[in-house]
Amino acid sequence: MGKIYFDNNATTRLDARVFEEMLPFLRDNYGNPSSLHSFGREARRALDNARCNAANLIGAEPDEIVFTSGGTEADNQAIMGIADLIGSPGGRIITSAIEHQAVLNSCRHLQKRGFSTTFLPVDYEGRIKPADLEDTLGGDVILVSIMYANNETGSIQPVEEAAAIARSRGAIFHCDAVQAAGRIRIDVRKLGVDLLSLSSHKINGPKGSGALFVRRGIQAPVLLHGGHHEQRRRAGTENVASIVGFGEACRLAGQRLDETAGNCRMLRDRLEKAIMEEVQPAIINGSRENRLPNTLNVSFPGVDGQFLAINLDLMGIAVSTGSACHAESREPSYVLKAMGRSDDEASSCIRFSLGGENTVDEVDAVILALKEFVGSLRTA
Repeated sequence: MGKIYFDNNATTRLDARVFEEMLPFLRDNYGNPSSLHSFGREARRALDNARCNAANLIGAEPDEIVFTSGGTEADNQAIMGIADLIGSPGGRIITSAIEHQAVLNSCRHLQKRGFSTTFLPVDYEGRIKPADLEDTLGGDVILVSIMYANNETGSIQPVEEAAAIARSRGAIFHCDAVQAAGRIRIDVRKLGVDLLSLSSHKINGPKGSGALFVRRGIQAPVLLHGGHHEQRRRAGTENVASIVGFGEACRLAGQRLDETAGNCRMLRDRLEKAIMEEVQPAIINGSRENRLPNTLNVSFPGVDGQFLAINLDLMGIAVSTGSACHAESREPSYVLKAMGRSDDEASSCIRFSLGGENTVDEVDAVILALKEFVGSLRTA
């Protein structure tokens, strides 16, 4: 068996159909979409088509989609853009303790500018309590930012309820849906969110592209200032080839979502069952009921998670110990620590994140490798 890739929450393989859609815009169709001539018009049509595909994936309208360079920029645009647009020093942002670094560090940057941030705690399953949000909301809150699904544990947040609470108090609500999009159904109307972040490379699209959904009626936050691109909502000539690929990835993700989710859920459950029966002691991190179908986070007490991941990699098995953006840190996972895990439990975790291309044979091979390595590392 060749290499096994179980790290799809970090990034995904570029779909061959996406690559084919991109190729013309990397070679012959090189026009600037802001140009009036035929080259520019062709590029503009490609952007419009991609915008429709991205909107369809989340139940939005095309004019509510602002293309960005990825999820991190979309998060920054939402948070820092809103702070610049409607806030003033002293204004407050509410988020959770387990958000992606793109959200957490944007909030910390704003703290240096005089804004304040409330970090909501999470329970043992890694979920916020809507009552906590309601209790801390006040007239000074300009933005609430709660992720849809956590990148490390897959736990899904009560976004619809949280958004309704924020809306009832007049606060803008942003949702980082980078990990959720393409894995579970998203309907921005049903959710009631004002802003929502997406990323291309999490759904078998190219790196370097993403989007921010901005609900009609909400003045668009701006992060990059310059020309009139993206209806003056994001300056800079658009990365046409990458956006075309993102649009095609959105179309394909929506088309195959149920099939992919079902296959991932079956594989995840098979892996989880074998671990709990054959590789004890083990602790499942995250919600068992409210989680992404492709994600399994497990702590193996007494085992160094990074050392286990390295040993698996030597066997051709790619997994992670948490967020790829936090991979170089030797500190225990801040997400698991916020969930009440001990240092040992947080340092002994492995995240398995599956994709549509994974198979039963791959899961069984990973189980055999875990039985070998976890046992040997515990006795070393």
